[in-house]
Amino acid sequence: MSDFVIAGVLLLILLPVFLVIMVLLCICNNGNPFFVQKRPGKNGVIFHIIKFKTMNDMKCENGILLSDYHRLTFMGKVVRKTSLDELPQLINVLKGEMSLIGPRPLLPEYLELYNDEQKRRHAVKPGITGWAQVNGRNALSWEEKFQFDVEYVEKVSAQLDAKIVLVTLEKVLRRHGVNANNFMTMDAFKGNAA
Repeated sequence: MSDFVIAGVLLLILLPVFLVIMVLLCICNNGNPFFVQKRPGKNGVIFHIIKFKTMNDMKCENGILLSDYHRLTFMGKVVRKTSLDELPQLINVLKGEMSLIGPRPLLPEYLELYNDEQKRRHAVKPGITGWAQVNGRNALSWEEKFQFDVEYVEKVSAQLDAKIVLVTLEKVLRRHGVNANNFMTMDAFKGNAA
């Protein structure tokens, strides 16, 4: 089955969950349940990724956003812990911008920081889950993540995808590997050492 068909079926099955989360996050985030951000897709083509918004927009008196720790809402923690913040990316899959499985789409500003080997991660569509996610997620260094991404590109197959799906389901059900201590994002990628 194609990504399009699977994403469509999943979205229909999970529509009640989708709507409940959307309403709860609307309440937590002053009416905005979605986080939309530019990300590079296959061949570095920019698209807008859609996720559930888990942090509010609170700023300090200088107008600067507060830290992730201070902006992560209670509902946001629940949604992240269950990985349901990724659910709206099924829409990206339906639009042909993402696959269910592939390297996670990172920030556009990282594009110019990759070495030639790391750039190979963009030879396939980015995915909702991927080889790096099931091998450590935020516990990995940037270099390790990129190694797993390139390894996926080199070895992509139905068998590998099936393995990634099964391990992803296990990790989500066991709530394992989601930066369990504080749910914060990784430090920014600053490029490769000279």
